[in-house]
Amino acid sequence: MDGQICLRGMLWQDTLTLPQDFAAQGWNKPQEKYVQYYQEQQAGLRTICVAAVDGRAAGYATLVPQAAEGPFAGLGIPEIQDFNVLQRHQRQGLGNRILDVLEREAARSCDRVSLAVGLHSGYGQAQRIYVKRGYLPDGSGVWYRGTPLAPYVPCCNDDELLLYFSKSVR
Repeated sequence: MDGQICLRGMLWQDTLTLPQDFAAQGWNKPQEKYVQYYQEQQAGLRTICVAAVDGRAAGYATLVPQAAEGPFAGLGIPEIQDFNVLQRHQRQGLGNRILDVLEREAARSCDRVSLAVGLHSGYGQAQRIYVKRGYLPDGSGVWYRGTPLAPYVPCCNDDELLLYFSKSVR
């Protein structure tokens, strides 16, 4: 990869550039979400790891102290959320570096880390990286809109159709 790579927390500037850069590749990532993330980071409620290339955010993921929904809710297991790398920076190691940081952070408080991933092809790269890194499905099946989906029930293959995974980090 050309350019200087830096792993860091979210800066205010990222709340402006990330929505623009994701919009340029056709992904809708509202600025309000990044402002909320930044505020939660400042308040100590969310850890954010940003991979910056030549000073500009190229990808990020967030870590919350515990899952709020899904099979890991209420168990005190940290959850990685909203893992994204700009397409032009994918398959260059940034995602693995981001996950390394967040897994180490999760290990400070727990022996496991959890996450959820969408099932449609737009999540294909994330699905592959999680499996390669040793994440395993929790066995509760597919979830839709915060609820386990009963077998043979019709559903919509949108961003809310999820499979939950966890990994040992100690």
